[in-house]
Amino acid sequence: MQISHNISLKSFNTFGIDAQAKHFVSVSSIEDLQNVIGLNEYPKKLILGGGSNMLLTKDQDLLVIHVNLKGISILSEDEDSVLVKAYAGENWHDFVLWCLNKDFGGIENLSLIPGNVGSAPIQNIGAYGVELKDTFVCCEAMSLEEKKLRTFTKQDCQFDYRNSIFKQQSKGQYIITSVTFKLTKYSHKLHLNYGTIASQLQEMKVNNPTIQDISKAVITIRQQKLPDPKEIGNSGSFFKNPVITKQHYLSLLNNFEDMPSYPISDDEVKIPAGWLIEKAGFKGKRFGDCGVHKNQALVLVNYGSAKGSDILKLSELIQKTIKKLFNVTIEAEVNIL
Repeated sequence: MQISHNISLKSFNTFGIDAQAKHFVSVSSIEDLQNVIGLNEYPKKLILGGGSNMLLTKDQDLLVIHVNLKGISILSEDEDSVLVKAYAGENWHDFVLWCLNKDFGGIENLSLIPGNVGSAPIQNIGAYGVELKDTFVCCEAMSLEEKKLRTFTKQDCQFDYRNSIFKQQSKGQYIITSVTFKLTKYSHKLHLNYGTIASQLQEMKVNNPTIQDISKAVITIRQQKLPDPKEIGNSGSFFKNPVITKQHYLSLLNNFEDMPSYPISDDEVKIPAGWLIEKAGFKGKRFGDCGVHKNQALVLVNYGSAKGSDILKLSELIQKTIKKLFNVTIEAEVNIL
């Protein structure tokens, strides 16, 4: 373990923003993590995982701790299910593939989501009708104050739509070190009715889909819609899909008859933020070296040398326009730093 100074974070965030870390360290063991947290000469610290859910708007005048804990193991299993523990530094999609290779089901709809396992519970990642909380058992996290590991149950995490205790009252207080999932071994529950999964499977000529087929369908859909961060800097979906009252939705239908929605409860519906942004005319628009992706309006992109502040300014323009056109507030899904 060695602390470096004045390090570019360009390769550590999927937006490819060339912000500088005044101090930087990568940790690959719990012991190293405890030691780094205890360094009093660096009172301010930033925890960095896969860098997929963040927008760096300035240089970081603190100690950036890159969590690089690795390992996947089976804790226990019975005839129907298995408990799998993955450490925080494991790439999320690689973890999904590891499970699929063993025919463990439950997270196949979450294929190709960027980032690492450790950041997944923070925003309760989700896609195509499935959320992390559906298979989550618990996670271990180290307290920055006490330098001790604590286990968080599903109830402790207070999961909500793209939200958890780690984004609210416990924000900045813990570092997630590992996550444990309960996955199916045989009677897999297939989620086929969200988005275009069913039609993609039909196009693939798959009549009796397996969890592997669903993963392949999701990967195909995502690759068609979403740019590869290795080619164009982005953090996936930049905004959350807003939830509005059914009454508000019905009033909007008077002017926007084709507005899609997904029921949340008897009184609330979820509106695709991408549809709102596209309807507002932003899809495919470029503003200097940043813009809105041509295939998916939810994705803001860095075409090369955009600053984080440029992307932030664009996001605020989009939010302001959506509010004016639809009286709907859309919130950023990424962390603004």
